[in-house]
Amino acid sequence: MVVDDEPGMCNFLLKSLAPRCHQVHVAGSAEEGAQCLQQQHVDLIILDISLPGQSGVAWLQSLREQGFRGFVILITAFADLETAIEALRAGASDFILKPFRVPQILNAIKHCFECARLARENFVLRHTLSRQIDTSTGLLGRSNFMQVLRESLARVAMVDSTVLLQGESGTGKEMVARALHQMSPRQHGPFVPVNCASTSPELLEGSLFGYAKSAVQGAQHARDGLFYYAQGGTLFLDEVAELPPTVQASLLRALEDLHIRPVGSGQLVPVNVRIMAASNHILEDEVAAGRFRKDLYYRLQVVDITMAPLRERREDVADLVAHFNAQLAQRMAVAPLTISAAQMDYLMQYDWPGNARELRNLIERSLILGELNVSALYDAAARRPLASQGATTNLQSLEKRHIQSVLNSVQGDKTRAAELLGVSRRTLERRCADWAGA
Repeated sequence: MVVDDEPGMCNFLLKSLAPRCHQVHVAGSAEEGAQCLQQQHVDLIILDISLPGQSGVAWLQSLREQGFRGFVILITAFADLETAIEALRAGASDFILKPFRVPQILNAIKHCFECARLARENFVLRHTLSRQIDTSTGLLGRSNFMQVLRESLARVAMVDSTVLLQGESGTGKEMVARALHQMSPRQHGPFVPVNCASTSPELLEGSLFGYAKSAVQGAQHARDGLFYYAQGGTLFLDEVAELPPTVQASLLRALEDLHIRPVGSGQLVPVNVRIMAASNHILEDEVAAGRFRKDLYYRLQVVDITMAPLRERREDVADLVAHFNAQLAQRMAVAPLTISAAQMDYLMQYDWPGNARELRNLIERSLILGELNVSALYDAAARRPLASQGATTNLQSLEKRHIQSVLNSVQGDKTRAAELLGVSRRTLERRCADWAGA
């Protein structure tokens, strides 16, 4: 938006910027500019200091106090050092003296948006590191499921449709989402993951969509949400079934309109984001139970991918073991494990209730101990090579014994046991409930 009381300057900037910008608005005063902001989202304002009525610097101070997060380039024909300092203190992004040439204002605008891009990248990097997510596993495995999955992802990657990934905890839903992002035209944009179950319902809406100043208790400043930081890239909503109803409604509107409304703000902000979602619950069952909106479910389910648990693709265990062994040994600066054929048989026979995450935890613990800890999986009487097993092998009972053994080792602490098993506490509680009802 250009705010200047000189018609000649407004026309000059309009003609210079219109071919290069999505939309350019013009106002002749701070009051007209404020009215425009109530109706339109604006990323950047070119603001003259000397205006009829409220001055440019005074309006800029007011904008910042109200939580405006966009860039403001101040322009003026009369300036001294004191004015420049006052402008920067008020929150100006740049300060340009009239008269100026087109390349001068274009470079200032380019610099502003480059700063925004770097700020988003910095936020996404810190957000990813704080989650301590392993992003290097790739799509490992030679099973028929993994071969079909790779072929499907190659087709899905080329379109911007929403993707819903369903499957048990630890099956690699986020890994697949990251791979899909890297294969897509959005690969140079950010990949922003958010765990919908780890943020309190009261704060989740502001975390996703941002909020205006004082819209959230204790918020002294406006804040951009994760949708903003995912601009041009992918927003991954993990455990989407945990979204509270109010956030489900806001997400549905964002998917349908490609606009978001920060909490406490009257402005609609356009977004350019691809949405991927994941759930270890069957969302169709959540819809039937009334816990998840049917319209949002169908909006997310444009592409539906169900991840097979590791027990249904045992051919992939050897590849995952080799990968985790090499990767973690290098990271921990220890010698890789030597795994015999008999030990690999044990690993391939096990049911892996925590899927690949549990397997990774086992390899990590074994590297710390210096040998593969197969005793953590089976009782001595149950540990026989797969080739010698008869038809009476009961993998469910082996799984039950292992989980009970881990629970006993931590005096029944289900939270700690779930961490050791590499599963969520809810998954562990469901297993225990199934056994209690059997």
